[in-house]
Amino acid sequence: MSKLALLNGKKAVFENVGNMFNTGDMFQWPIVNSAMETGVLDVLHNCTMSGTDLTRRFEQEFATWNGVKYALGHNTGTASLQSAMYGVGLGAGDELICPSITYWASCVQALSLGASVVFADIDPETLCIAPGDIERHITPRTKAIMVVHYFGMPADMDPIMEIARRHHLKVIEDISHAQGGLYKGRMVGSIGDAAGCSLMTCKSFGVGEAGIMLTNDLEIYERAVVFGHYERHVELTDPLLKAGSGIPWGGYKYRMHQMSSIIALEQMKKYPAEMAEIDKAMNYFWDQLDGLPGLRSQRPAKDSGSTKGGWFSPHGIYVSEELGGLSISRFCDAIQAEGVTICSPGGNAPLHLHPLFHCVDVYGAGKPTNIVNLPDGIDIRQPDGSLPVAESIQKKMFYVPWFKHYKPEQIKPYADAFRKVIENYSELLPGDVIAEEVKGNWALSPRKG
Repeated sequence: MSKLALLNGKKAVFENVGNMFNTGDMFQWPIVNSAMETGVLDVLHNCTMSGTDLTRRFEQEFATWNGVKYALGHNTGTASLQSAMYGVGLGAGDELICPSITYWASCVQALSLGASVVFADIDPETLCIAPGDIERHITPRTKAIMVVHYFGMPADMDPIMEIARRHHLKVIEDISHAQGGLYKGRMVGSIGDAAGCSLMTCKSFGVGEAGIMLTNDLEIYERAVVFGHYERHVELTDPLLKAGSGIPWGGYKYRMHQMSSIIALEQMKKYPAEMAEIDKAMNYFWDQLDGLPGLRSQRPAKDSGSTKGGWFSPHGIYVSEELGGLSISRFCDAIQAEGVTICSPGGNAPLHLHPLFHCVDVYGAGKPTNIVNLPDGIDIRQPDGSLPVAESIQKKMFYVPWFKHYKPEQIKPYADAFRKVIENYSELLPGDVIAEEVKGNWALSPRKG
């Protein structure tokens, strides 16, 4: 009889810890405490939901923690990134370079500013934008590079910043997956010209539906204020911006809700400790699997000075050829059968292939929106085959459990399940029939665990 649960063997997770095994709060997130509850009720009772006093306190604390001068709270991460785009001057006829493998909110807002999105390929090990692929996409119209610290992995910022400075481009960091992460000892979000991120509930710094923009540049900050924060226009120092104040220039109202703000303030008190425990737990999990064929961890090298912050949506890299060509779908099915419910292939689908960037005319201009403001004869649309890593990565990345506490006795059985499947992978080869291609998702849905 096979040892593998998929082939009628016993489940690894329960075999090692007994049928009474209970994960408890291992996967519960965010961790809500009484101070959060009390704070939300105080906001409600004081009728200050639409105020800014708590939001300003959070902005100041978050900016200080990240080592930047300015922070601006938003109602979503999408809004914070659009404000960063506007802040750096992205506008009609400009091009934004963005990795193809990311959540859509890293770039789609550029279309509403009249800009076009050009996608770059990703590094197959970090899953972040590949610095070596950026330069070939730069044109005289390129204004900025969007860098996404994907699944919490810090992108390689040194060569990216060198390329940007050499070509006089702005760099925006999307740190939605990486709040509190470090790149060579520096906080992600403090390296580029501006940064933005989501603070929605499922993120590692989760406070509800909210976002925040960061920058050291007063001009970028004030442009973001004038764009979507009309109630703060009286504070503007730039006379050109102040002259047109009173109405948000973008026509958007991006104020952060103060029930999210008070949760964020309480989260600030405990998140560094929570983040450290998650980091310890996730590294313990991957340390158990070091050296096994077929698997690579998506994490910074030890002693590199880089970290993954809260490890949002942790993934691994699958190397099929080291396991006899076993498909990632069959591999994940076997892992799930062992009791590891959070193990499925793929992530975000490659954005450069989505119809929105090829044929959709969003605003009725008579031309696809992504090229509507480009000069005649210029077409930056990218067909199938143009970004080979992004187009093949769905067969090489997979979800792993997101452990919120360092409890080795509960984490080890999950690692044992992976080890068990790998040690017996040859038994899975005969039934490995790939029914359909792994395509990924346009929206990366939050997954419990």
